[in-house]
Amino acid sequence: MKHHAFGRLPFTVTDVGFGAWQIGGSWGDVSEADGRAALNAALDAGMTFIDTADVYGDGRSEKIIADVLKARGGERPMVATKAGRRLNPHVADGYTKANLEGFIDRSLKNLQVDSLDLVQLHCPPTEVLYRPEVFAALDELQKAGKIKGYGVSVEKVEEALKAIEYPGVVSIQIIYNIFRQRPDHLFFAEARRKNVAIIARVPLASGLLSGKISRDTKFASDDHRNFNRHGEAFDVGETFAGVPFEVGLQAVEEVRKLVPADASMAAFALRWILMADAVTVVIPGARNAEQAKANAAAADLAPLPADVMAATREIYERLIAPHVHQRW
Repeated sequence: MKHHAFGRLPFTVTDVGFGAWQIGGSWGDVSEADGRAALNAALDAGMTFIDTADVYGDGRSEKIIADVLKARGGERPMVATKAGRRLNPHVADGYTKANLEGFIDRSLKNLQVDSLDLVQLHCPPTEVLYRPEVFAALDELQKAGKIKGYGVSVEKVEEALKAIEYPGVVSIQIIYNIFRQRPDHLFFAEARRKNVAIIARVPLASGLLSGKISRDTKFASDDHRNFNRHGEAFDVGETFAGVPFEVGLQAVEEVRKLVPADASMAAFALRWILMADAVTVVIPGARNAEQAKANAAAADLAPLPADVMAATREIYERLIAPHVHQRW
């Protein structure tokens, strides 16, 4: 894996990191033992970036990370968490300094650290991005030493562009994959210009781009691919990247024809993301150690040829873009 500076923060991270949503919850039955094994395998493979959130399993993900890192000792990877989704209702008025500090204090305790490497506003309502006082509060919490830096996890490109107008925003986490190509039209260039780190999330479109999902695949009742397929619980863009399931399956079969014989579709999809120089780190999740190892190995695939990249763009524009491009 290659290493990159994480924007303007003093961290160096691998281009493939560990997304810790799956070891927290909302992905069906992932045991704590499997979660620990997955994280250990990722770290054994050399990953130096972990992404989590305070709501993943109501703190379970953060606590597993803390326990694993404590047991391993040695040099710590960068750990990014998120705050804001604990608000109920999740509305812009809840993004006060007092609430954010409370969320940060809880994460400090869960992660067993004195200062968070990075805290990200967790897909806040768009209105939050038009409230300078929210970012002033984060500046104060950074000066107080509770956080080393802050960023924003967003749903939409427009939100990302607005967020990086604030000079203190050091990173943006955004959905970017073969089925969500809009970020590289304008946003990536602006982020590079401002030296903002980009964390690419939902890289496999909730498993669609693993090539292992079919019309007959059954999802557990507590798996968001079951309960949020139409946006019932949170933004539908988080589930299958917002692509209608049948359309996604059709596109997957076309993408499958482009995958080299010696690579899995998941590895191919991750390597596709790493072709964008603006991407600092991609954060696939893993339910077990084998998936974590496979994710790390994706970085070793050869760069994808120009004709293959052009073919993925054509598939996107013909099948996927009408459903997602202007929405997010």
